Amino acid sequence: MGNNVSKNAKWYVVHTYSGYENKVKTNLEKIIENRSLENLILDIKVPTEDVVETKGEDKKVVTRKIFPGYVLIKMVMTDDTWYIIRNTTGVTGFVGPGSKPVPLTEEEVEALGVDVREVFAQYSVGDNVRIIEGAFVNQTGTVETINNETGKVGVKVVMFGRETSLELDINHVETF
Repeated sequence: MGNNVSKNAKWYVVHTYSGYENKVKTNLEKIIENRSLENLILDIKVPTEDVVETKGEDKKVVTRKIFPGYVLIKMVMTDDTWYIIRNTTGVTGFVGPGSKPVPLTEEEVEALGVDVREVFAQYSVGDNVRIIEGAFVNQTGTVETINNETGKVGVKVVMFGRETSLELDINHVETF
């Protein structure tokens, strides 16, 4: 089977009973381990965000689910994996028309930020670069910082006669 199988893995969205998201994740992780399905079901996420809640004078940070009632699963869709997930306690079904699960598009996955691919800059601090995407497209500047962990690059550009530092995605700039 090899590693080629996991290249066919896509992100799917599974609907769960409200409040069961983490239980579904835990149950599936046990099933994957017990049945050695790591090459078919690669990742399970319950996306959360930290929010500051204010009650009177009190402020506290709470972690809340971004999509209550949903779990994201990166998997290779086969009859077996479909059946296993579909029959996991707490799962009500896959998201998609009828009973046909539809994988998320690359754009959706990127927008959700669930599949963090390591991106390495093809340039160095001090290099001159052109911005190839976003609001500052075609502007040129000098690389000040590169952070491969966050996938961000600091670029100094001259706008309106002033030097300005921008933080951009590593793949939104290229050398010229």
